[in-house]
Amino acid sequence: MFNYSKINNYTGWIIFGIATLVYWLTVEPTASFWDCGEFIATSYKLEVSHPPGAPFFMLINRMFSFLAMGDPLRIAYWINISSVLCSGFTILFLFWSLTMLGLKILKVDRAKASLEQTVLIMGGAAVGSLIYTFSDSFWFSAVEAEVYAMSSLFTAAVVWMMLKWEFIEDESASLRWLIMIAYVMGLSIGVHLLNLLTIPALGLIYYFKKYEEATIKGVFITLAVSSVILLFINDIIIPGLPTWAGDFELFFVNTLSLPFGSGIVSFIVAFLGALIYGVYYSQKMQKPILNTFLLGFVFILIGYSSFSIIPIRSNYNPPIDENDPNNIVSFVSYLKREQYGTRPLGYGQYFDAEVVGTEVGAPVYVKGKDKYEIADHKIEYQFDDKRKTLFPRIWSNSPRHVQEYQNMLGLRPGEQPTFSDNLSFFFSHQIGTMFMRYFMWNFSGRESDIQGASWVGITDAFKDLPSTIKDNKAHNVYFMLPLILGLFGVFFNFNKDPKTFFFLLILFLITGLALVMFLNSPPIEPRERDYIYVGAFYVFAMWCGIGVFAIAELLGKFTKGVATPALATALCLVAPAIMAQQNWDDHDRSNRYFSVDSARNFLAGLAPNAIIFTGGDNDTFPLWYVQEVENFRTDVRVIVLSYFNTDWYIDQMKRKAYESEELPFTFEKEHYRQGGPNDYAVYQELPSVKKGAAINAKQYISLLRKGSNQLQFPTRSGGVMSVVPSKSMYFDVDTSEVLNSNLVPDKLKPYVTDKLVWSLKGNGLEKNTIMLIDLITNNNWERPIYFNNTSLSSIGIDLSHHVAQEGNVYRLLPIDFPGQQQSGEYLVDTETMYDNVMNKFAYRSLDDPKVYYDENYRNFVLNTRSNINSLILALLEEGDDERAKEVMNATLERIPDEAVPYDYTSMRMVRFLLAVNEKAKAMEIIKVMGDRAIENLDYNERIAGGLDRSTQMSMMVLGEFVRILKTEKEDALAVEMDEKLRHHYARFGG
Repeated sequence: MFNYSKINNYTGWIIFGIATLVYWLTVEPTASFWDCGEFIATSYKLEVSHPPGAPFFMLINRMFSFLAMGDPLRIAYWINISSVLCSGFTILFLFWSLTMLGLKILKVDRAKASLEQTVLIMGGAAVGSLIYTFSDSFWFSAVEAEVYAMSSLFTAAVVWMMLKWEFIEDESASLRWLIMIAYVMGLSIGVHLLNLLTIPALGLIYYFKKYEEATIKGVFITLAVSSVILLFINDIIIPGLPTWAGDFELFFVNTLSLPFGSGIVSFIVAFLGALIYGVYYSQKMQKPILNTFLLGFVFILIGYSSFSIIPIRSNYNPPIDENDPNNIVSFVSYLKREQYGTRPLGYGQYFDAEVVGTEVGAPVYVKGKDKYEIADHKIEYQFDDKRKTLFPRIWSNSPRHVQEYQNMLGLRPGEQPTFSDNLSFFFSHQIGTMFMRYFMWNFSGRESDIQGASWVGITDAFKDLPSTIKDNKAHNVYFMLPLILGLFGVFFNFNKDPKTFFFLLILFLITGLALVMFLNSPPIEPRERDYIYVGAFYVFAMWCGIGVFAIAELLGKFTKGVATPALATALCLVAPAIMAQQNWDDHDRSNRYFSVDSARNFLAGLAPNAIIFTGGDNDTFPLWYVQEVENFRTDVRVIVLSYFNTDWYIDQMKRKAYESEELPFTFEKEHYRQGGPNDYAVYQELPSVKKGAAINAKQYISLLRKGSNQLQFPTRSGGVMSVVPSKSMYFDVDTSEVLNSNLVPDKLKPYVTDKLVWSLKGNGLEKNTIMLIDLITNNNWERPIYFNNTSLSSIGIDLSHHVAQEGNVYRLLPIDFPGQQQSGEYLVDTETMYDNVMNKFAYRSLDDPKVYYDENYRNFVLNTRSNINSLILALLEEGDDERAKEVMNATLERIPDEAVPYDYTSMRMVRFLLAVNEKAKAMEIIKVMGDRAIENLDYNERIAGGLDRSTQMSMMVLGEFVRILKTEKEDALAVEMDEKLRHHYARFGG
């Protein structure tokens, strides 16, 4: 017997199976870059990730880690599988949401649905679900251990639940669904806050069901009330309850002199008592609305309680314990993400507004011996009121951001922006570049994976594109079919059922344009942010499914019966089929390992019990992953330079972690506490120090530790700031001990010095650099100290001529290599680095053309090639041509152009190859890179493009190769490239 519900269920599970299979086949087998390494590590051992944490995400993935059956190399894979399943269930709920919308839009009673109506509804839901399955942004998050897949599942689930609720007639049963929605929303807070943005749209469903005759006034009141509920959860429940608990704790401990924790316990007892009484009162007095609201509130809190794992685990001092939220005061700061600062939204400064003063804000408390002590005060900058505006969009005064604002808006240096410029940036960049471009990526096509790449349309498949674009795996052309289908769905939805249209429209606007306004993006982001807007893409995929109904209506003029919906579905399935074909190669991560291999390569060659400084997230999280999860080189202590400015992180460095002993600092907590005198030491000349003279670094640290009055001065906020009286420091070295030890390799012993001398890079020292100096002067060369490239360039002192490169890292040694100042090359320990590069480094799948490496991965490969070039150059300078040739050949074999295209580092390889008489290989690189450069320049000319980074790089490549070819007497090719180069130089005015 024909049964609509069974067909709906079976078809939904089939779509779920397709989506899950796709994501399972393309899932990354290990930890990806960015936050994935941190999330996998913190999930596996239930540690504390970056604010505001994702506790429920970690708890779920902790259970998935058990599926590795004790194999540390499989833990990342199984945690990634959790994203696969979450994404598959997201598609399932999307399908069932679409079938319910189909019933409403087409005015179909599910109990009386005909075969024709059933095929049409199933077909539309299948098309919309598959389009979202294969969409660029959602697929990206579906195959890695990030919060966005689980967040999407919660969002899809609450939308489905609310639509399900609408079909339920029994009042008591429908209330249970509302409470279930509240619980799921509470759980979602422990993953990501995207789910909360559905509340205004869900409010419309509630309104449309309760009031048959909807009015504009009623819609606006509903949206207003729903927005209040959203703000209540986001601003009151999430940060408010812990804040009030913190206020109770401060009062009970600091004012009433009660023990730590007494305020929190009192608050919890009072709050829960009031809540329980409220539920009891609402039931006794027969107030169903109040009772439903309070029960929903209770279940939100039950879901939100997953955050209790954060302070619980922090109190166990795990190796990864970001912000150390082990008490209510630090936990509130953690939840509010205070370390990331704020952005002006409704009213604020232009980027050129001058700071006219500072205002001392609320105190910052830390846990003391008997009470909470004021460590610092929040400082708020006051900007010139004349350079403030409503709705500030061009607000950041970062020098890089200011330059980008000026370039984008055509402003001359010093020219004041206007409100018109402000709106221009909002529409062109924040909406155009940071939302609509991403939207078009998902429903029209994408030019490439280069950051800033545009979207592509129908004709782009037929354009004469350069191979750098055409062969880029992320060059995806959908012929605008999903976009066109979605637009059909928008108009059909509006005409047939305005209520569901406005529900979807509000959901689209809030998860899209409203989010754009709230985020208030600066002009530069470290990476593309398309994953933020998957909620809006989810809604448009629904409209794509509804578009099938519109196509069927058009076909109904020519065909009859069940053939009409079947034909419409078949035609529309072309769109997701093209998306699957185009997107597969750049979303398939099934054999990609370099993110983890690069981390292992950093650690593999380090000396035992080493200390390595890193710069930021992408430098650090993979290292954390291989140590915490794969148990690799746990004797090494990783120090994140940016975190090293905080007292909580220095505390952690003073504790043992696995085989790594605590770091040998002389500073105690009082010397590096937040808000203390050593947060920053400003350069200031003192009469007791001869101008230009270097000061003894060890003595300087000793005086800071003693709180010497000579090195301190009071600040306007009532605190104290330290002084550094010279821009040059030295540290004495016992050369006889060094030369008699194995600390410095024999080849580098000629550079051993009796004094390390370094200069300040700026006009002062941040706390991280002060702590580094303390470490250097007190370590006595017992623990090897290394830097990666980012940290070496970021520290506040210049150690470049006191380090030796040993691979991807630079080791601090008692040497002085002045050559770095002239050549820009660091001293290379060729013996150690050769062994690392040839024997210890891993290069899995870097020679496989089928594996996709996006721009972030290619940049890390570029770094590897660049570091290997330094080894080759050092070997050539030593006259070791044989080993130099061996390294070159191994590199070309391990990282061939077919898998990872040649980059600018390959130009140096050309000269190296020629130096060892490998002319054929050198000419091959010249030909490949030269042809690509010419293609790029010719394409730029055809589209009348400007002098962008790609064009500049292409001209640089040709210029270098012309010089080489002339030297090598390759006149014909030199003339050809020179003519092209001169032509394009002339085009840009020389």
